[in-house]
Amino acid sequence: MRDRRGVIVYVGKAKNLRRRVLSYFRPNADLSPKVRSMVHSVADLEFMTVKNEAEALLTEASLIKKYKPHFNILMRDDKRYLALRADPDEPFPAFRTCRIVRDDGALYFGPFPSAPVVRTAKDFVEKRWGLRGCTALAPDDETHAHCHADVIRFCSAPCQGKISVADYRRRFDETCAFLKGEKPQVIAEVVDEMRKAAEKQDYQKAARLRDTVAALKEMTKAHFVRKAPEMRKADARQGLAELAAALGLPRPPHVIECVDISNLFGTHNVASLVVAIDGLPDRRYYRRFKIESFEGADDPRAMAEVVRRRYGPESTLAAKSPRADLYICDGGVTQLRAARAVFAELGMTDIPTVGLAERMEILVTDDERGDIFLPRDSQALFVATRLRDEAHRFAITYHRGLRERAIRESALDAIPGIGPAKKMALLKRFHSVYGIARATEGDISSAAGIGATLAAAVKKAAQSAAGEKS
Repeated sequence: MRDRRGVIVYVGKAKNLRRRVLSYFRPNADLSPKVRSMVHSVADLEFMTVKNEAEALLTEASLIKKYKPHFNILMRDDKRYLALRADPDEPFPAFRTCRIVRDDGALYFGPFPSAPVVRTAKDFVEKRWGLRGCTALAPDDETHAHCHADVIRFCSAPCQGKISVADYRRRFDETCAFLKGEKPQVIAEVVDEMRKAAEKQDYQKAARLRDTVAALKEMTKAHFVRKAPEMRKADARQGLAELAAALGLPRPPHVIECVDISNLFGTHNVASLVVAIDGLPDRRYYRRFKIESFEGADDPRAMAEVVRRRYGPESTLAAKSPRADLYICDGGVTQLRAARAVFAELGMTDIPTVGLAERMEILVTDDERGDIFLPRDSQALFVATRLRDEAHRFAITYHRGLRERAIRESALDAIPGIGPAKKMALLKRFHSVYGIARATEGDISSAAGIGATLAAAVKKAAQSAAGEKS
């Protein structure tokens, strides 16, 4: 929410944004004095959509920290949410809590607004899989001399050689799979233990397990992971073999292409194409597309354009990239049918094509095979979803870059006599095009050091861009 100067005064999130906004502006609404003051100051609204609640939470927190809106009182203390961090490159990886998520090659789960949820999950996985909880980067005999975790916390004591490096790594990988929501049977086991405790009237234990179940469900339902662990070649080969069997392919696919479409209410419509060779992403063949054939939000049409530009007779990519043995559309049956229609038009019906529905993580076909459910702990699902997530990341990065460039290339750039220095002076003084549109010509003139004629042109351009009346 912005005030009449264009300054951001409030940032909020909601599943149903229409209902949330109406709750503020409904006649005779029972609002607190703070909220009433905020509503009276609002002159404009901006909104964006994200894929899930975890991303919404992070986006909201990021915007609040960046702009420090006046009415976001509760989150102006620079509070950071808790996350779990593990470095897969350590000899014996361990989970630690942190409040800053960095792009450092480590594996992050979260952040989450509830610190007890994170700490409960950490305590559970350490005991369940015997992971170490010490802070040493490489535990040894000296470290163990003051540690009793193998006695009182079920630590597998890799520093004492009680477990091999390979076995410890296997336990760590299983823990990561659980935290990503890929092992729901573990929670089911805890639920069963809770019920047995209740039947024995051990209500204290049952209550403790109940709280643990709630925390684990909260921790794993979003499985918001910042960086996936690198897939090993052996796992990739197994995943490709499983994919071939599930889809009825004659051989494991050597080249897999995955396409993701990204737009914000039809603006900056883009697509990404990522490629995996023998199951592992290969950045040499990544491509991104700015959708050109139409404007607006229409994922199937965008998918069709990507296939045509990738494989059509006028494409320059056919000679530069290997032909796909499997083509994955991020989305449901409509995107899949759009892609297959173009493949048929180009006489390339021999390229197996499937969709990957994100909500249920299922492979979608439009033939007699129907939807294909891959086991949650299968390497086939890991290959497919990892490539889909990489396509989404690549598309979002491109989309975000276009948005930021569009912001920089504002209506002021088209006015003769307004260079970068004057533009920055205006934005520094009035914060946005909206603020410039509402300013007087005299204020504009003094802020940028320009004459009255040019100030009038600036105001007119800003009003046109902001939808203001002259």
